Order: sequence, then structure tokens, then C-alpha cells
Amino acid sequence: MCLAVPGRVEQIYLDQGTRMGRVNFGGVQKEVCLAYLPDIEVGDYTIVHVGFAITKLDEASALKTLRTFEELGLLEEGLQELQASDSAQGSMESP
Repeated sequence: MCLAVPGRVEQIYLDQGTRMGRVNFGGVQKEVCLAYLPDIEVGDYTIVHVGFAITKLDEASALKTLRTFEELGLLEEGLQELQASDSAQGSMESP
């Protein structure tokens, strides 16, 4: 199952002209394309699908979703999926 775990934007930068960011998903950090959300900022929460930030969430909604996932025992599963996909792509290098 693929869960849409909210993540917090920690860093924003350009990579070959494309707006990218480092997003923190409960300690798992992923490089994400932010091109679809031009007004997202550091500190905002987002939902990511296949490496693209597709939705901006307010902090209250993101934290509520994370609590619900944790209560249902789904947060660990979602974080493991993120880590597994990161391992499959190799370790991330600093931009």
C-alpha cells in the first residue's frame, strides 16, 4: 500500500532550473520536485507522489493526519515505504 504521508519542507533550491526541495517525513528526508507548487515555502507541509509535491497542507491538517496514521499503526508502514524507495534510488547527496 502506498500512503500519502505529509512531509515538512526543510529546504528549497534550484536544480538545473527546476524548483526542488528537501522534505522531511518523520526523519526520512527526500528530494522532491516543487515545480507544481510555486508558492510553497520552507516550513510548509506537502503531500508527495512519485517525487512531486502535489498538494500543500496547513500545519494543523498535516499534524492531525500524522497523529491519525500513528494511532492506526500506519505511520511506521508509510515511513518504511519512503525509506525503501530512498534505498532503491541510492543515498541522496547534498545539493
